[in-house]
Amino acid sequence: MKTLLTLLCTFTVITLSAQKHISLDTIKAPAATENIYSRPLAHDSLVSSFIIHIKKEVRKHKHETHAEHVYILEGEGEMLLGEKTIRVRKGDLVFIPKGMPHAVKVTSRKPMKVLSVQAPYFDGKDRVMME
Repeated sequence: MKTLLTLLCTFTVITLSAQKHISLDTIKAPAATENIYSRPLAHDSLVSSFIIHIKKEVRKHKHETHAEHVYILEGEGEMLLGEKTIRVRKGDLVFIPKGMPHAVKVTSRKPMKVLSVQAPYFDGKDRVMME
């Protein structure tokens, strides 16, 4: 029983220490940012999350090994998904399957701020620029 209790306590401590709470409203891009500022939030071997500020655009690219969810927190723009261009704005959620070409052009006066959640873990190595 003592061994089981010790294991349970250890698991609880490890689980609690791995959790993270972040206020996304407090994350700002440095004033000197020319176009894109990306800040990692959290990750494990299965998923990564980032806050990304975009002043102008993200050039067309694709990811060979992971999918991405993009949630627009601020700003507006035109997002290319494959052959289709859609208007995106605050509150929109976009799912980008692995291998799908995508890009974004900011159309609002203020930069676009997005939450990007990528699975599996994203280290940038599978990004393939297309133009």
